[in-house]
Amino acid sequence: MSQEAIPEKTSEKETQIIAIYGKGGIGKSFTLANLSYMMAQQGKRVLLIGCDPKSDTTSLLFGGKACPTIIDTAAAKKAAGEDVKISDVCFKRDGVFAMELGGPEVGRGCGGRGIIHGFETLEKLGFHEWGFDYVLLDFLGDVVCGGFGLPIARDLCQKVIVVGSNDLQSLYVVNNVCSAVEYFRRLGGNVGVAGLVINKDDGTGEAAAFAEAAGVPILASIPAHEDIRRKSANYQIIGRPDGEWGPLFGQLAEAVATAPPLHPTPLTQDDLLGLFSADAVGRDVVLLPASLEDMHGGTIVSKPSLEVVYDDI
Repeated sequence: MSQEAIPEKTSEKETQIIAIYGKGGIGKSFTLANLSYMMAQQGKRVLLIGCDPKSDTTSLLFGGKACPTIIDTAAAKKAAGEDVKISDVCFKRDGVFAMELGGPEVGRGCGGRGIIHGFETLEKLGFHEWGFDYVLLDFLGDVVCGGFGLPIARDLCQKVIVVGSNDLQSLYVVNNVCSAVEYFRRLGGNVGVAGLVINKDDGTGEAAAFAEAAGVPILASIPAHEDIRRKSANYQIIGRPDGEWGPLFGQLAEAVATAPPLHPTPLTQDDLLGLFSADAVGRDVVLLPASLEDMHGGTIVSKPSLEVVYDDI
């Protein structure tokens, strides 16, 4: 399905700010680490910002090493009466600059509020004056609170890229992100969806069918390959120009840079289920209404009503 591109006014900024969304565990961080590395090898100035409370976006880039988060660093500096500096939170490898926003410990705060606080700190550090060709934001897609929708809701990015696979749950998240983009567009927003990256592609075709139905181009299909899985698990970058997977990530880098933001067509729940075989999603199951007898576990004994009914005067 062909979709109309959003007007060029959404690309007025010299820096392309791109938000990448996807289900937790689908491979956003893997994709972004290798994509950002390849872009830097192509001579681009790239800033990668992890916006997932797990703070794992930069782990592959830095060989498994934890990157101090902005939220934790800001709290420690405030307690010491000091200000946060760029060198406290931003680190680099082979031309890629990277940082993690971070988030609260489980049960001790709102992850979305943490994202908002993190961006407030970035703005104080001069985020809008930095000189990068690309800023890549890694956002968790299966959390729907306002903080995680910040780039879309406030036009902080020009376009969104979604990462999914040939499974219902990841495409459900991708579809939700497309719905969010369209919702904020109707409210006057300018963010569009530039495309879908299919990760762990086993060739079954459900993600490709979704992309066609939603009017979203496929930017790359990363195969479900043992070499990729093993190297990723060992925190190895495979997006190198001279490596086996270099051409794949080189093409992805080009697609990410040039793909225009589009208006997607989100699918209904039934249409989304229709992309999968019935035995895979239980589509043949019939909804049987429960009765009051079911809820009581047997026969209901009628009791006289104590309700007082007044005659009309």
